[in-house]
Amino acid sequence: MNEAELLFSELLGLNRMGLYQKRTLRLDKARAQEAVSVLKRRISGEPLQYILGKTEFMGLEFKVTPQVLIPRPETELLVEKTIELVTKSQSQCVAKRSLPGGDKVTKILDLGTGSGCIAISLAKFLPEAQIDAVDISEEALMIAKENAKLNNTKINFIKSDLFASYELRTMNYELIISNPPYIVSNEISALQPEVRSEPRVALDGGADGLDFYRRLINDAPRYLREGGYLLLEIGFGQREVVKNILNIAKDFEIMDIIKDYNGIDRVVVTRKAG
Repeated sequence: MNEAELLFSELLGLNRMGLYQKRTLRLDKARAQEAVSVLKRRISGEPLQYILGKTEFMGLEFKVTPQVLIPRPETELLVEKTIELVTKSQSQCVAKRSLPGGDKVTKILDLGTGSGCIAISLAKFLPEAQIDAVDISEEALMIAKENAKLNNTKINFIKSDLFASYELRTMNYELIISNPPYIVSNEISALQPEVRSEPRVALDGGADGLDFYRRLINDAPRYLREGGYLLLEIGFGQREVVKNILNIAKDFEIMDIIKDYNGIDRVVVTRKAG
């Protein structure tokens, strides 16, 4: 559905077909005023998802507020690749497993969980996995917990600046996944109003957009089992610089770089070197 259809189907409590079947329906005064208010908010640049208070990701519904980054379709590629890796591992015999742990419980860490869309989607599609989800924002974690309940999933949420939490110090994972902030700090003010409405902490990647990649790639090996995977979403034009950070670290082998629906390099798949 386009934005107008989404807005009015939500306002009227109708699906897309019902919206067109009742296209001659006249709004009462209260609904007309609500429609005007909503349209003014959208024209001012407020994201549609914040106006509706929800969005869809991986076929699931998620509550979103200005305290969390709005899930993007491109990030579904990150989730889909993770599901593929874990499912492949579980379908192979222990002698040929692609993830350490074989038929044991797969432990996954989601860094910078925001709305919880990545962790919760993985929990729905990989119900046997044990998933921890980290965020530095208490407000974001509150929304993520609501979304976990909404989607009937069990996630261990941890407040932490990446790996800083004491709770993570003894953890060891088969897979770490992250969609970190990757926008250059001085470019944020020039972004579309819709994007600027999102929490800066979820956008700002530092002076060159790479602060979190350096920290994450440097620290992740201590929390990954031998042969474990690190999957990262990257921004436009960041393929070579992120590859360079990985090559300098020497802890990871790049297995794949996946393009998004627009042909942009979007997901880097790496494996901890033995």
